[in-house]
Amino acid sequence: MTASVRDDLLAAGLFVFDRVGFEAATVAAIRARARTSNGSFFHVFGSKKELAGVLFLEVLRHYHAAILAALDPVPDAGQGIDRLIRAHLDWVVTSRREARYLFEISRSEWGDDVRDAQRAQNARLAEGIEHWRAPLVARGELLPMTPVMFVSQLIGPAQIFCRAFLSGRDRADPRAETDTLIACASRALRPPDRINNQ
Repeated sequence: MTASVRDDLLAAGLFVFDRVGFEAATVAAIRARARTSNGSFFHVFGSKKELAGVLFLEVLRHYHAAILAALDPVPDAGQGIDRLIRAHLDWVVTSRREARYLFEISRSEWGDDVRDAQRAQNARLAEGIEHWRAPLVARGELLPMTPVMFVSQLIGPAQIFCRAFLSGRDRADPRAETDTLIACASRALRPPDRINNQ
């Protein structure tokens, strides 16, 4: 079985899940979209739930790669906050179907099988952010706080706009709020004297 069949099934799964949701999606609909046989589907994935879990990890990996790319080359505190927020917003808008799957469609009850792999991916993202953040905290350029608090202050407000956009509650492009979100995150994450001196 070629990797392309797997990729075709993942792409088809993403399309079908986005269109009708996980519960209403069927293996038959995914197979039809991917133009694969029943045997091909079950050769690659044991169930719709397994495909959904693998797809979740793939989308999560793409999202994390986009976020970590914002830290290369290594930015200063202000640039990093700016780039990370922009990277999050850009990925959500330009990868809307994937973002909807990651933030709106995925469900914890069928994610148990991929929980360890998800934790490992999340740990790599946290390590990448911390590698950039820790020296800046030590130099007094970022306020000291736990890594979880840092990410919540950095991405949390942007995520509110993104969720409204992804759910269709708000059709406005969340990137329209980029400058304000960056300014708010800077006030939350940087000492006041460091913001004013930039």
